[in-house]
Amino acid sequence: MKNTTDYIVVGGGASGCALTSRLLKSNNEVSLFEAGYSHHNFLLDVPAGFFKLINDSKYMTYHKTLPQEHLGDRENIIPQGNVLGGGTSVNSQIYMRGRPQDYNEWDEILRFNNDRTSWAWDDLLPYFINIENNSRLDNQFHGKSGPLMVSDSSHIDQLTKDFINTVEELGVPYTDDFNGSSQSGVGFYQFMNRGGKRSSAAYVFISPEKNNPKLDVKLNSNIEKIIIEKNKAIGVEYRNSKGELNKKFANNEIIIAAGSFITPKLLMLSGIGNAAELKYHGIQCIADLPGVGKNLIDHPECLILAKANGPYGYYKQGVGWRMIKNGLQFLLFGTGPVNSTGVEGGAFINPTDQDAPPSIQAFFIPSIYMNFDTIGVIDDDYGMSITTVVTKPQSRGSVKLASANPKDMPKISLNLLKEEDDLKKMMDGQRFFLNAFQSGPLGKKVKEILIPDVKNLDDEKLAEHCKKFVKTNYHPSGTAKMGADTDKMSVLDALMRVRGVENLRVCDLSAVPNINSGNTAAPAMMLGFRCGDLINNALKN
Repeated sequence: MKNTTDYIVVGGGASGCALTSRLLKSNNEVSLFEAGYSHHNFLLDVPAGFFKLINDSKYMTYHKTLPQEHLGDRENIIPQGNVLGGGTSVNSQIYMRGRPQDYNEWDEILRFNNDRTSWAWDDLLPYFINIENNSRLDNQFHGKSGPLMVSDSSHIDQLTKDFINTVEELGVPYTDDFNGSSQSGVGFYQFMNRGGKRSSAAYVFISPEKNNPKLDVKLNSNIEKIIIEKNKAIGVEYRNSKGELNKKFANNEIIIAAGSFITPKLLMLSGIGNAAELKYHGIQCIADLPGVGKNLIDHPECLILAKANGPYGYYKQGVGWRMIKNGLQFLLFGTGPVNSTGVEGGAFINPTDQDAPPSIQAFFIPSIYMNFDTIGVIDDDYGMSITTVVTKPQSRGSVKLASANPKDMPKISLNLLKEEDDLKKMMDGQRFFLNAFQSGPLGKKVKEILIPDVKNLDDEKLAEHCKKFVKTNYHPSGTAKMGADTDKMSVLDALMRVRGVENLRVCDLSAVPNINSGNTAAPAMMLGFRCGDLINNALKN
């Protein structure tokens, strides 16, 4: 077996797959390591398979936080993709980029670095456009010739339409594009699928290269350490699918894209991180970067659940004879509820200032959202859910090593809603969207609001509700951030290079200085493409 390659990419998620594609286009040899499974599975492919997988699946790794003292010692469960394509193979497929201010903020942070490169929105928008193949939109914000299929949902439940009409009556304008000139409004989401099949990073970027002799994809392979000699990354130690320890070496660079939990863990296991913390675990410090594992950001999400007064929505559509009927309709005609991810519409609003940038994203679900916090607490029934998400949280958490053993899961503290400003924004969002269950066409179909208790909803009780049910929105970011040269907590420079170590970069959501407003799969792909261009341009120069 050949033991060298041009580039090693650690992690086959959204960023890693996109980066691999970009490197291959420049005729490089690439070894792509993914700890998880193949993405070829019917439930992964179909839009409706998302809710079948999220709570118990081999295609997920279920991280658990440390007890969160400010949440009454709750432990949050954080599922992350354990499959080629990462989150894009298991998520709800919503296509969202964020807003220009998100990226201009990055650029402002990085603009005075010695190795200056632009991260401004105007320079990143072409990446989004070139990746995208949009079924409906074709304008200055969207593309139709890229590999990523972006489509409207071909099946929309009436409850979702009622939600949108109700929120419009509450004064929020309708939008037909959350990724256009403005993110604000209420409307239908677009999704990364086409014709009833998921358009994951694995399908989009890796499947077309399956016969490329320059690509070597290693599934079920866990990287245990980056091999560094004289402050230069030269290879990786990994366990293959049989559990055997092997090494692979890179002629050029190693790029880590293992996600915001595993990327900092791997850096620390390799001697890159806070020197004192590494010493505690008996790990020799190669690069003293105290920012590794810090700056953990995630979008906090809280739910509002209501019981319906009739047989509305998707309850029981995935079991028994209804499942068989819906499955046949999908297989024979390509129509019906199987085409829905179950999250068809939503909104971006600022409940306290409608002219300000949105502070809350909302998701509407035409069923009662049963997750780790609600299973066994409430009965599943005909109903509906609205979840509210703080778009730009101020709270920051951390990822630390449990030990020097690569098999041990990292110690994670999300610190969701720890900052009072985040809690206040969440409460404002909850109060606004509770109105949607109490008015308009949607309110007419609500029998009872189950969570929170609307009979006792003063600030103290609403805060208790938010702290009791807050959960991850599955968007961990920022744990190996790019930063200013003067920022001692920055891990990467503006070219995504690990400070103090040659030939080593990070290109996943760990790299972002701050989280974008909205879902993160599309930005993760952009980061992979951007990193590929930075590498290819360096070779040219």
